[in-house]
Amino acid sequence: MIREVEGGRRETEEERLDRNLTELLNELRVALPGVQVLFAFLLAVPFSQRFEALTGYQEDVYYGTLICAAAATAFLIAPTAHHRIEFRLQDKRHIVFLANRFAIAGLSFLALAMTGVVLLVTDVIFGGIATVVATSITACVFAVLWYVIPFVRRTRLLAQR
Repeated sequence: MIREVEGGRRETEEERLDRNLTELLNELRVALPGVQVLFAFLLAVPFSQRFEALTGYQEDVYYGTLICAAAATAFLIAPTAHHRIEFRLQDKRHIVFLANRFAIAGLSFLALAMTGVVLLVTDVIFGGIATVVATSITACVFAVLWYVIPFVRRTRLLAQR
């Protein structure tokens, strides 16, 4: 059955699910290289000469950041694994719904990991107030651009319906 959805688009439920999955996978293709580069950087850090000079606090920040990067990687790649494993089982609605949730979780962990890297690097190089300022600004930028703006827009659009 063809339905008209917002914006005048006419598509069947299957077409909508195909489009939603394609859009989601394309969005994940944008996020994944950033996660991969960040994770590679974090994996290389312990092998640098300066790693031994880290304080206990900095080691804790490093470990938390590494775990967040690993979690981001897991969540952002999970939709691909689910799609492959459930291939041709006619479960696309579930895959799209779950993949959306995984993508949001993965982006949250990515924001935490990137904020953690800024915290760690700034603390090692400058310390003190520069660390607080840089980390706070970084966290606020991610929060506003990735969550506040889209959620405010979503709330307004849903209220109009």
